[in-house]
Amino acid sequence: MHGGLPRRRGIHKPGRMIDRARLEAIVREAGRIALDRWPGHGHALEAWEKDAGSPVTEADLAVDAFLKRELAALLPSAGWLSEETIDAPERLEGGLLWLVDPIDGTRDFMRGRPGWAVSVALVSSGRPLIGLLCAPARDELWVGEAGQGSWRNGERLSASRRTEFVGSRVPAEVLPKSDADLVSVYQPNSIALRVAMVAADEADLVATLRWGYEWDIGAAALIAREAGAAVTDAFGEPLNYNKRDPRAFGLLVSAPAIHAAAVERLADRARALAG
Repeated sequence: MHGGLPRRRGIHKPGRMIDRARLEAIVREAGRIALDRWPGHGHALEAWEKDAGSPVTEADLAVDAFLKRELAALLPSAGWLSEETIDAPERLEGGLLWLVDPIDGTRDFMRGRPGWAVSVALVSSGRPLIGLLCAPARDELWVGEAGQGSWRNGERLSASRRTEFVGSRVPAEVLPKSDADLVSVYQPNSIALRVAMVAADEADLVATLRWGYEWDIGAAALIAREAGAAVTDAFGEPLNYNKRDPRAFGLLVSAPAIHAAAVERLADRARALAG
């Protein structure tokens, strides 16, 4: 897998520099660990349900353990929040947090499909500072850095600039009748990769209307925002990270000019579903 951000010395944080090259190498290696266990390459699948309807694989746990060890060594002052680790409340005590989904899109991973990614974000004072998505089955590394832009395999991203809501491209297998004026495009199982599609101008709109977790969206939301997309929750409100309850209701990522129309389209549904 190739590409990344054009090389700079590092990412500045109060009191130290983060070695970006080392960070990218860690995330790439996490992707390799997952790829070595991917059924799409003929490997036997070890999977079970941690909760009803929530699958997990041995690869999720292997990637999680690797990232926890290596990221802690890279930045010991940062807390940790991951889908596959029991939440530790001490993460709330500091300003820095590693936000990790070891394999986002587990169902595609289990089915041998390429629509999954390793997601890593570094959060500072409730905002993502850097986000990385490694999709090794697609030979992709996505990187976004706050205030600097975002890239896929080293090529700078520019998000969708669509101005008309009708006809917007949405990653979906099937669209509901109420959205029949939109256009469905390829849908990876990974919500992070769907959001990245807006960043790469491969989709115009991604929306979810459910309670989701910070680790699902932290890296991809930054990548999309740095590419020029509008990024909010389902109600059009800003996203915050490292909250005591690491959930938000819904996600809305779109071309900026259609964002207000998307919020209006989804408003009644969002209010009904959020309770």
